[in-house]
Amino acid sequence: MLIPPPCQPHPGFTMEKVTLGPMPYMSVMPTLLVGANVNGKPNYMTAAWATVACMAPPMVCVAINHVRHTAKGIEKNKTFSLNVPAAKDVVAADYCGIVSGEKEDKSKIYTSFYGTAKTAPMAQECPVNIECKLFKSVDCGSHLLYIGEIVEIHANKSCVTDGKPDLAKIDPIVYAQSLYFGVGPQLEKAFSAGKKYAKK
Repeated sequence: MLIPPPCQPHPGFTMEKVTLGPMPYMSVMPTLLVGANVNGKPNYMTAAWATVACMAPPMVCVAINHVRHTAKGIEKNKTFSLNVPAAKDVVAADYCGIVSGEKEDKSKIYTSFYGTAKTAPMAQECPVNIECKLFKSVDCGSHLLYIGEIVEIHANKSCVTDGKPDLAKIDPIVYAQSLYFGVGPQLEKAFSAGKKYAKK
């Protein structure tokens, strides 16, 4: 069955838009814990401004404010990790974002382990851990964009299906406009749903 194009205006109907001004807005973002060794101790900082940067070689990136304690560890060791906390750990994950490692030791909040990068601490309690070596940092103004080449993906065996992380089993936290959400039900299959689109 062909589905009509979404948001197709009816004759005589106008969708009113308002301007909101330039802002760093994205509808939803992942809630992650950036792991870095700072002054010889593992430190975790909550971040949402992160995404995939490249497919080959596989890279991810995360934006971190210049003054963040975590940035010191990334700059020194040239490694970091992105850890995906589960929804059940939302309180601890948020705590890592409201308390600075410069003022409080956050090394005991999670059980840290290390992989081949040696200096990128990863949180054992997080279902998925992305181990990175620093590829490049870009000064964007208020924030530095750290681009990391992925060294390895570590995942709980119980959260893997067909050799890939399983979103439903991971149950990650979604961040949007200073609020945390869970992941809802699957809507459609990517690279497939569009085939139903009704052509004009």
